[in-house]
Amino acid sequence: MKILFYGKTDVGRKREKNEDSFLVDEKQGLFLVADGMGGHLGGEFASQMAVRTIGESLRKLAEDAEATLSAGQTERYDPGEQLKFSIRLASQRIFREATRSPNLRGMGTTVVGLLIREKKGYIANVGDSRAYLIRGSEIHQLTVDHSLVTEQLQAGFITPAEVKNHRLKNIITRSVGFQDDVEIDLMVRDLEEGDRFLLCSDGLTNMISNEEIVKIASRSKAPNPKVVCEKLIEQANRKGGDDNVSAIFVAVSP
Repeated sequence: MKILFYGKTDVGRKREKNEDSFLVDEKQGLFLVADGMGGHLGGEFASQMAVRTIGESLRKLAEDAEATLSAGQTERYDPGEQLKFSIRLASQRIFREATRSPNLRGMGTTVVGLLIREKKGYIANVGDSRAYLIRGSEIHQLTVDHSLVTEQLQAGFITPAEVKNHRLKNIITRSVGFQDDVEIDLMVRDLEEGDRFLLCSDGLTNMISNEEIVKIASRSKAPNPKVVCEKLIEQANRKGGDDNVSAIFVAVSP
């Protein structure tokens, strides 16, 4: 199978600067979206440091794989554990930088990542940036938002209809870099030909529905990832563009 992909970020219609960052690394099969937060400089700095650190860490782990295996540390060779380790390393580095620089204090970032290895997709997330799987005509949200409204929804305090316009919808309960360690959700999916993955910041999902995502992603039997990303971002901006918006579209082709 062949992996087709494209990533794009846009400042949106309401913000002056873009605090989102993304990474597409074909050689590693690595795709990351990060949505930063934390003051005038902090958000942009945190998201950029996160994607850079995760990418560099995974490259280093791959280079050290033979030595790691020979030392008997097989758990660190697992791609999912490598991805989690790299996100934790990013959290430590961002937190340490924030403690050294008063103007960066309190910064952090969401992270959602897809790592493709040997016909499996390893999906990790912290915060409310999301990963979706589109299989056939159905869309599945793979990640769970680490946000206050999601916790209230799961506890039954609010209804699904109240989530979108809730006054606390932007408050997240986990982020990379706010503390030196972070809890990371991880899942593994077997890849099938025709699978399409979307990684995105909440600037996209707050603006357009799952049905709109499927419609744009399924306009042809062989979707063009570049066209899909551009159309998704265009639609989010058309509907208000309230936030920075980032998207990576990955298609598993025969």
